[in-house]
Amino acid sequence: MPAQNRQREKWANGSLFDFGPNRKMAVPYSSISQQVRKISTRVASSENIEVVDVACKGNPRRWAIKIFIDKPGGISHTDCELISNQVGTILDVEEVVSGSYTLEVSSPGLDRKLIRIEDYKRFSGKKVRLRLRHARDGRRQFTGRLRGFIDYKIALELSENKENKMIHVAFDDIENARLVVEL
Repeated sequence: MPAQNRQREKWANGSLFDFGPNRKMAVPYSSISQQVRKISTRVASSENIEVVDVACKGNPRRWAIKIFIDKPGGISHTDCELISNQVGTILDVEEVVSGSYTLEVSSPGLDRKLIRIEDYKRFSGKKVRLRLRHARDGRRQFTGRLRGFIDYKIALELSENKENKMIHVAFDDIENARLVVEL
């Protein structure tokens, strides 16, 4: 058997998964994100704080976990610290993440993403930028004012060429939506 084939065989016999420092199998991003979301939502709801989004990136040896929180009237540094300490303790005790991780808890920002139906209802009247999954009238991006949410569709008032035009977009057709900061 040629040397090249033996090398392939040796490689093929290697482990398909990277087992972390505790010899645990690597967990997919989505599974860790789901677990972190569940834990952070449980902790935040006990403090009357909403988890807006959770983002997990990395590999089995090193993770970056970001939790975005909000509440009516805005959040404070103390709120972020409280959620970070409680969620971090639970992640460690329940060994959700193998290897080391960095945990960041912060506000979603003034230009926050709109993710859930409740977000569109809450920010009715605000200016937003939408990116659609499929082009509409030759465009995928629209900026306008949210004017309502009915039957899984948002009403968006566009201000173009000094004319106001209302369009209705199905919730499932929205790829991405963010608030637009108005000064």
